[in-house]
Amino acid sequence: MAILKLKMFTLIGILFAIVYAVVVMIGTAMGAGNFNFYLLISFGFMFLQYMIGPKLVEWSMRVRYITKEEDPRLYYMVEDQARKAEIPMPKVGISDMSIPNAFAFGRGFGDGRVCVTSGIRGLLSEEELKAVIGHEITHLKNKDVLTIMLLSVIPMIMYRLAWHFMFYRDRRSEGGANTALIGLAAFLFYFITNLLVLYASRIREYFADSGSVKLGNKPEVMATALYKLVYGSARMPKEEIKEAEGLKAFFVNDPSQAMHEIRDLKQLDLDKSGYIDASELGLLQNKKLNLSFSDKLMEVLSTHPNMLKRIKHLSDVKYKY
Repeated sequence: MAILKLKMFTLIGILFAIVYAVVVMIGTAMGAGNFNFYLLISFGFMFLQYMIGPKLVEWSMRVRYITKEEDPRLYYMVEDQARKAEIPMPKVGISDMSIPNAFAFGRGFGDGRVCVTSGIRGLLSEEELKAVIGHEITHLKNKDVLTIMLLSVIPMIMYRLAWHFMFYRDRRSEGGANTALIGLAAFLFYFITNLLVLYASRIREYFADSGSVKLGNKPEVMATALYKLVYGSARMPKEEIKEAEGLKAFFVNDPSQAMHEIRDLKQLDLDKSGYIDASELGLLQNKKLNLSFSDKLMEVLSTHPNMLKRIKHLSDVKYKY
């Protein structure tokens, strides 16, 4: 956990150092006045995203919030995990999506929302669903939902700067060549910061898996839940998976990678029971994973870690029986 925290803090530092470098570079090249105005517009966009972000997620995910009386079992699971995490009780919602998954979002502790899709209820056992909810509660506890939302704006700003300087500046004017170079540099920074934000997104998933175990959910139960979610997503029609393409960063796993991941995960279920038990998970502790180049490349471009690596990480998380 300490190494993961160090990676996350280092990453945040690098991202903001890049932003600072771009500010200095552009400010020096074109004069601070115009650039400050443009930067103000960009951060205004960030603030707007912060304010209306939750409503956009609710609309995109077709979320309906429930009360304790409407669904006491689901409500109790969220309430139990929130109490153990020592955070305020979040809103509980059900998303009208058949893809089996869950997600959390909100601006902070007082605005947290934990939702499950309609497709997850019939797939996971009560114990497995509680482990997944623990994963989502940990996202709220760590405030990484807000962190990722704000960090995600950095590549967006870089992209807009690149577009502005490469296509909207008058290159025939004095300093036109310089502005074109600034545009190319901003595009390079866009590519780098986008990869760094994806890396931050993958780190937060490791945190959330560990956090679920710390909230009293067994590592093998969380591993089985992930296994079943991959299996459930692999059975979904391609059209429905494509529908959720822009939303997958919110999910526990990446549904679009399910067909590839299920082939790898089958080798963990040695007795073909459909579960990853404690002994099967324990075998991963000292096992070296041999990932292909395509697996590594796919992970670099993904919002979620390689699933084999993720379950191996769970095998190292300590649980008090």
